[in-house]
Amino acid sequence: MKPQAQVGVIGGSGLYQFEGLKAGRSIKIKTPFGGPSGPVFIGEIDGVRCAFLARHGAGHTLLPGEINVRANIWALKSLGVERIAAVAAVGSLKEELAPKHFVVPDQIVDRTKGRVSTFFGSGVVAHVAFDKPFCEAQSDILYSQARSLGITTHRGGTYVCMEGPLFSTKSESEFHRRNGWELIGMTAATEAKLAREAELCYSLIALVTDYDCWKTGEEVSSSQVVATMHANSANAQRLLAKSVSALAARPRDCRCAHALSGALVTAPKAMNKKTAAKLSLLIDKYLP
Repeated sequence: MKPQAQVGVIGGSGLYQFEGLKAGRSIKIKTPFGGPSGPVFIGEIDGVRCAFLARHGAGHTLLPGEINVRANIWALKSLGVERIAAVAAVGSLKEELAPKHFVVPDQIVDRTKGRVSTFFGSGVVAHVAFDKPFCEAQSDILYSQARSLGITTHRGGTYVCMEGPLFSTKSESEFHRRNGWELIGMTAATEAKLAREAELCYSLIALVTDYDCWKTGEEVSSSQVVATMHANSANAQRLLAKSVSALAARPRDCRCAHALSGALVTAPKAMNKKTAAKLSLLIDKYLP
């Protein structure tokens, strides 16, 4: 199939469309893992074909643990997407990372409890390197573009991914702070893992909405998150619109593009045939 898009954008809470895309259309995609969060909108910006997917679905109908992340990543990969810029609302665990600030993190701690975070299993085994969970070169581009727009943006930091959907207890929030982590959210860990297995460059634009619940008098609430996300939305749209062409122009000379090289453990002849066929989009180029 001819690639239909090069760059993918995943929108989080409060970001349900990419306003900069022109001459677009929505398409429904079927994947071997079920349906994605909703239709994928494909359009063009600055001459680059781009695909947009709302993580939580139209009208925000999906809990973090209900999102079919495998289907979302597979859908974007099947369209020819090579890079994903994801946007997500986060809580801040540091005083200096204030609400309305942007952060481009470089590390993840996954504390979710039972989400499906691999394409593999059922007769095909792979162990993919994940020491650097975000694409460094791509994250640098997003950070530089945000700074050039005058958006207060921080580079680096650890995003801890909790199960949700409830927010943290105060003891949990203090535990995360004692560990030195900077941000807390509910979605990026699973996306980053599956994007890496799919050999996609993945970066997160974290939009700080609150101080979690560690800061007395500023405890998080859904209304606060939504209100701050709406305030951040214009800047997020500006950043995405400015970044797509720069992302597309960057050569994929990072490890993300070859993440499965040497990672497949199962001998080709020993692979479960049905599973291997199901994973053809990912593994065929590594099979004899």
